Amino acid sequence: MGIADDAVEIRSRGWRTLAALHGIIEAALEKDLTAHAGLSVVEFTLLDALNRQDGWHMRMAQLARATALSPSATTRLVTRLEDRHLLSRVLCADDRRGIYTELTEAGQELYLRAKPIHDETLERVLNDAEKLPELAPLARTLHQLPVS
Repeated sequence: MGIADDAVEIRSRGWRTLAALHGIIEAALEKDLTAHAGLSVVEFTLLDALNRQDGWHMRMAQLARATALSPSATTRLVTRLEDRHLLSRVLCADDRRGIYTELTEAGQELYLRAKPIHDETLERVLNDAEKLPELAPLARTLHQLPVS
């Protein structure tokens, strides 16, 4: 194996490790958020993105990027959450074609209930991952990231 081949293998191994840790985290979050808050991971992610706007709103394209969903999947997700009265859509005053999405009071309350569940689950999973030799370096790196 040449130097270039070694670099490709190292990156591939890193990607497989990242994908494995992501899968473990997502499965645990899905289980705990669903059981204790009635939210899926992607629903929580959307509520979190809106919450971080600090009282503002987001366009559908921004939400699609924040949730890593297609525009049509984002629209379906927003509709589901709107049907649950967790968010609302608002027409843009400057551009009547633009639609913003924002949290309702009920959406904010559910997010605030779900956030500790999310954070505790993530902390637990990362602590567990640090005990596994193949995941430990990545889990430690994530733990060392600054908290904002």
